[in-house]
Amino acid sequence: MPAQPILHTLRAIDPTSAQGPQKDILDRAVKQVGFLPNMYANMANAPAVLSTYLHGYALFRAESGLAPAEQEVVFLAVSQVNGCTYCTAAHSMLADKKSGVPAPVLAAIRAGAPILDVRLAALHALTVDMVRTQGRPSAETVKGFLAAGFKEQDFLYIVLAIAVKTLSNFSNHAFATPVDDVFAAYRID
Repeated sequence: MPAQPILHTLRAIDPTSAQGPQKDILDRAVKQVGFLPNMYANMANAPAVLSTYLHGYALFRAESGLAPAEQEVVFLAVSQVNGCTYCTAAHSMLADKKSGVPAPVLAAIRAGAPILDVRLAALHALTVDMVRTQGRPSAETVKGFLAAGFKEQDFLYIVLAIAVKTLSNFSNHAFATPVDDVFAAYRID
């Protein structure tokens, strides 16, 4: 059974009738990604939420120093722990088509199976532990993360990614956001 929205009076913002801050942020969003994802049209009900999301997302992508495949592993881990099927579908598509996540790694993440790539497994484990423990990962998980070649600074960028994904995951829960057609092949139930 599909998820039911928490919010009952707010609807996705139509970019053709949007005005003021909603129009400005939707125009910026479309310019950034080339189309208007359902998630963005919902988040635009509170322009500050979408603006914060877009800004933090762009900073994580540009400044984290993590490779695109590593970034996608982080986003997938957060989205799965938070139970966001929309973001899991979207980041699965990005992982497969744009970010270069190896197919066995993507399949393992989506199935909740062990990840055989040691570096990506350590990154995934730390991110999952961070979300599940509200930022208090075990010493063993942190040790494995650092042993896999990550730096302590990378930890802080994972905090940024968690914050960004939490904005989108929780917004998607509130609206029961339907998966866009572009991500539909990666939909999970």
